[in-house]
Amino acid sequence: MPRTLSAPVAVAFDYTRSTGPVLGRFLTGLRDGVVVGARTSDGRVVVPPPEFDPVTHQATTDFVQVASTGTVTSWVWVPEPVKGQPFDRPFAWALVTLDGADVPLLHALDVASPADVSTGMRVQVRWADERVGAITDIAGFEPVHDGGRGASGASLEAPSDDPVTGVITPVGLDYVYAASPEESLFYRSLAEGKLVGQRCPTCEKVYIPPRSACPADGSPTVEEVELPETGTVTTFCIVNVPFLGQKITPPYVSAYVLLDGADIAFLHLILDCAAEDVHMGMRVKAVWKPRDEWGTTIENISHFAPIDEPDADYETYKKYL
Repeated sequence: MPRTLSAPVAVAFDYTRSTGPVLGRFLTGLRDGVVVGARTSDGRVVVPPPEFDPVTHQATTDFVQVASTGTVTSWVWVPEPVKGQPFDRPFAWALVTLDGADVPLLHALDVASPADVSTGMRVQVRWADERVGAITDIAGFEPVHDGGRGASGASLEAPSDDPVTGVITPVGLDYVYAASPEESLFYRSLAEGKLVGQRCPTCEKVYIPPRSACPADGSPTVEEVELPETGTVTTFCIVNVPFLGQKITPPYVSAYVLLDGADIAFLHLILDCAAEDVHMGMRVKAVWKPRDEWGTTIENISHFAPIDEPDADYETYKKYL
């Protein structure tokens, strides 16, 4: 049996959010090189400041500047950092109670080994070379060798004239996808310009992409079935909203296409016609990319396009909606 296929997959997007007046005050402080907390109704100073008082539930308004020095209250060692962490070398995650604060802040502590960390050790902020109003403006903490305490406790009367109002956070996930033997058959067939599914021996339904067992009765699907390039649009969506990384200018149509002879529809693009002309029952045909661009991927098919055939009767596809 041919080996199954696998491929690295990266899912990433930039998450944009407004900060609001409280977190915005904290991030504005980081950009300006100071750490801002908030005093709650029970007298504690919390960093970062909570948006609402945990006791009264009122909006936070009493902002306090705390020191950039503090004390480690707890820590854990990271021997093998992963992508996206503050350092590309071993480091510690530490809870640091900054001077003037009553609640610890979680951040990275840059030390050479676990022997260099201890609960109660004095540390200080190492500021990033370029600050933009994000938690990464604190590049990390480092030991304070003289054990001194920084100034803290000053109330902040007025916000900055140039406050941070929004942040953009990259979000990403990298993993390796391992295809099943049946999926590998499907993708290898695409590399040969064929659409191949598998038939259930019990109910005789044909699934594409194929799966190892029929979802209707659990029977193993072993019989390969090559399907034609033509099919019927069952349901569809007109995409009107642009987004980062979009390859096609809206509006365009993403639709479920039921290939002739199949018992399940699969998702693909409908192009070569106006988006408003796409409808249920429309007959379509696969449009392949140039052969020298093929790989083991569904993207070998650029899209589906309308063909000059009458619409399929609703009764022929209603149970596949």
